[in-house]
Amino acid sequence: MKAVVVVNDGYIFKEETHLTVLKTSLFFANDGFTVYDCKGDLVFRVDSYGPDMRDKDELVLMDAHGKCLLTVRRKRPSLHQRWEGFAGERTEGQKPIFSVRRSSIIGRSSVTVDMYESPGEEYQIEGNFAQRCCTIFNSTKESVAEIRRKVDASTNVTLGKDVFSLCVKAGFDGAFAMGLVLVPRSDQRR
Repeated sequence: MKAVVVVNDGYIFKEETHLTVLKTSLFFANDGFTVYDCKGDLVFRVDSYGPDMRDKDELVLMDAHGKCLLTVRRKRPSLHQRWEGFAGERTEGQKPIFSVRRSSIIGRSSVTVDMYESPGEEYQIEGNFAQRCCTIFNSTKESVAEIRRKVDASTNVTLGKDVFSLCVKAGFDGAFAMGLVLVPRSDQRR
């Protein structure tokens, strides 16, 4: 697969990379996450300090040092639960780099990601995010990233839904993949 840079070329991995995503906000409506590589180093974070601290319909993906990489924001009004992604910290009047929408407003459906900077390029997210089991496919139906339940290697026990794996394929933008993780999650109800 050729390299796909959407958010930041510093997160294009040369080989398939498994990241551990840990939910950090257990008591508020918004979600916070920390994301670690296989060495235990912090790669990304999404902070949530409660419903009054930030617009509940906007989430910010940061690097390990707190630099804003991507902002995802719910588009209102929207029949298809549309979200938009903005490079860095979103500013008024800024154009989105991608849009995410449910394929159907009725029942379970896949999620489509339309790319504004590359017209005609799109991704599909299929599966069930609430169960931590879904795959991101490119336009040729090639898997570029997967979300799976995390299994403790020493005991072979599946961990709870607050800890899961994000597998990013070689050449795909890991920051973009994590940004897509934020969108379907924020539409799920506990």
